[in-house]
Amino acid sequence: KTPSFSVNPEKQFFYCFGCGAGGNAIGFVMDYERLEFPEAVENLAQSVGLEVPREESRPGERTAADSNKPLLETLEHAAQFYEYSLRHHAEAQRAISYLKQRGLSGEIAKRYRLGFAPPGWDNLLKTLGTDAAAQNRLTTTGMLVKNDKERVYDRFRDRIIFPIVDQRGRVIAFGGRVLGDDKPKYLNSPETPVFAKSRELYGLYQARHANRNLDRIVVVEGYMDVIALAQHGVTYAVATLGTATSETHLDRLYRMTPEVIFCFDGDEAGRKAAFRGLEAALPAMQDGRQARFLFLPEGEDPDTLIRSKGRDFFENLLDNAQPLEEFLFAHTAEGIDTDTTQGRTRWAKLTVPFLNRLPETGVYRDLMFRSLAERTGIEVSGLHRLAPVEPAPAEPSIPAESAPSYLASYSVPDAPTDYDDVPPPDYDQEPWPEDTDAPVLAPPNPLVYSPLNPVHRLIGLLVLRPTLANGLNPEQCPEGDRPDFALLKSLLEQIAAHSDISTAALLGYWYGTPEGEFLAELAGREILGENEELAELCQALWGKLQRENPLVNAKDRLSQLRKKDYASLGPDEKAELLKLTAEVRKLSGKA
Repeated sequence: KTPSFSVNPEKQFFYCFGCGAGGNAIGFVMDYERLEFPEAVENLAQSVGLEVPREESRPGERTAADSNKPLLETLEHAAQFYEYSLRHHAEAQRAISYLKQRGLSGEIAKRYRLGFAPPGWDNLLKTLGTDAAAQNRLTTTGMLVKNDKERVYDRFRDRIIFPIVDQRGRVIAFGGRVLGDDKPKYLNSPETPVFAKSRELYGLYQARHANRNLDRIVVVEGYMDVIALAQHGVTYAVATLGTATSETHLDRLYRMTPEVIFCFDGDEAGRKAAFRGLEAALPAMQDGRQARFLFLPEGEDPDTLIRSKGRDFFENLLDNAQPLEEFLFAHTAEGIDTDTTQGRTRWAKLTVPFLNRLPETGVYRDLMFRSLAERTGIEVSGLHRLAPVEPAPAEPSIPAESAPSYLASYSVPDAPTDYDDVPPPDYDQEPWPEDTDAPVLAPPNPLVYSPLNPVHRLIGLLVLRPTLANGLNPEQCPEGDRPDFALLKSLLEQIAAHSDISTAALLGYWYGTPEGEFLAELAGREILGENEELAELCQALWGKLQRENPLVNAKDRLSQLRKKDYASLGPDEKAELLKLTAEVRKLSGKA
């Protein structure tokens, strides 16, 4: 009834009066689709049939993307082969029966692109390995295996196939569950030029697209757990690919959600896996982030539990999962008599090294030290002085025979089949716009819109029509500790450095910062008019600021006095000259 979402096609920016969100097209796609900057650019380019311009490699030089493109195409074709086999191969009924027994619907199987590798040594080889180059690509991607006798055969045989896709929906690897008595029960692709299992998380792609706002993400142990949870409406679960949760995994997750819940079996192996997750989470625990731990009853896993108890029961368990601090303190206190002074001292010595891994900035680290102080009776200052006589015990690795060998897969019903020359994103890099040179202002006061503030009106007009900045000197901006003054000066400097800059580019320059949100709000509240009218309004606002600017007024008066012969100045004018000189130096920050 009262529309609040406004889009300006001419200036390529949007603003919502309801929630205050605003920015350019790239920022909108990043927020709405929960994509990072490179993905958002690709998404927009594909939607209008454009190709993203790239730097050309030198003659004879091949980029990683050039090398990866045929490998990704080969993997996509393999996925299509397995999907077709699940629907049409004579032996596929056993696989279908197994999936139905696990409670999976045809819709969920299609969403995750489940497939079937028929029995036999060379089904994929005969289908896709039509020449030496094709066989080489299949071997490089791990789809074919060559033994000591130089015999080449399919890696996956008589197995249910789970494609693994990256966060852009591209198939990068596979995993399979055996249907007969072959070993191992679960088989995963090896690491390849396009697949690094320590970076990937199963289900993350689907979770991002199934949930507009990811309030939390659940980390489980296996891909069947993720699929079963999705089948019952819990669409925010992910799993690692047979590796412990790493700091890289947590860094990716916390970019998308403020809360991560680790869900593991309640046995010893599950608790060890959970503790490795805790160790990875500690460096990522910035203020506002949460990590919790849920241990399931013996004999249960997320798959069996949600099928028997339902979604509401499972989500209630998630709501009451154990906070990180409780799990950490309980774990380090195991086997220690905390009722004795010596026991509490040993407890503190074992715990402090873990607390020292928390980020030094923010209050969470301080609160954790205070919590340990309350539990042990040792002052915080004393905890900081503790030098552990022994390092915190290293968690023994799980024996190979009992280690979970789960894989992970990403996919969607309509996975893309056209690939560009962009390599998989490097998640070790900070996301845009943190890696730009956008000014990071730290105003002492918040930026709050005021319709009567001439600075705010001027900023809004300049964002909408950057050409209005012609003739406005950033050095003549009002001085002081007000954040809007600093923002106006930065805005004018940015426009001066890029004479043809657009509204969308300006908003993108400050994207993800409080200043960017403020610029979008000011631009969203302005109404475009005729160029002459806007130019007159802009000059009037600028003139008003100059008249009210103490530094400009002082400089003008000082210039008038200096034009006169000093000997002709009266005593009052000489005193005024000295006073203005000192005032200008002070206002200019040179005092």
